[in-house]
Amino acid sequence: MYSTKKRSEQYQRVAHQLKVEYAPDDDWGIMQQLQDFRLFRRGFRGRIRHVLTQEHGLMESRVQVFDYRYLKWAGKHTKRVQQTVFFLESRKLGLPEFYMQPEHFFHRIGESLGLTKDIDFEESPRFSHNYRLTGEDEGYIRHYFQEPMLRFFAVEKGWTLEGLGFYLVLYKHGKLLKGNTISNLYRKGMDVYERLSKE
Repeated sequence: MYSTKKRSEQYQRVAHQLKVEYAPDDDWGIMQQLQDFRLFRRGFRGRIRHVLTQEHGLMESRVQVFDYRYLKWAGKHTKRVQQTVFFLESRKLGLPEFYMQPEHFFHRIGESLGLTKDIDFEESPRFSHNYRLTGEDEGYIRHYFQEPMLRFFAVEKGWTLEGLGFYLVLYKHGKLLKGNTISNLYRKGMDVYERLSKE
């Protein structure tokens, strides 16, 4: 884990580079907004730190990038799980509730046994091999996961993407990004947003 001072300095450099605001703590009440997302229901003692914020008045949207950590039990001890998260709220979105995560061997076993259900795309076998996509409204989800989205994530691996209404969350589970890659997360998140908001 980075020291708080070092991490703060990294975020401030990124804030200057992206021309966005920086706050060391969650002054926006982000945790309250995101309680319905799986990441924020995991473990206990969840905390958001080092928040970058950019508001787009004309787009009626707000983008935030931050570090999120929580604790979980690992035997008799607790383990800290940390990741850097891209969060976007926009009135241009009207997303169905969905959860996209990297697909692993046990997911495939569960699907072959009929224990789990995954939304696959015949037109993009690479996407379907890389990711497990779930949600109640399959038709609505397919509307958003058209060729531009499938092509993007066929190449980009290891991401978790959650969508619900006006909210979008993108992260690599358990990955605290280094200072020089935080800005890349911002750009990738905006790229995903552009693809979804055009659907």
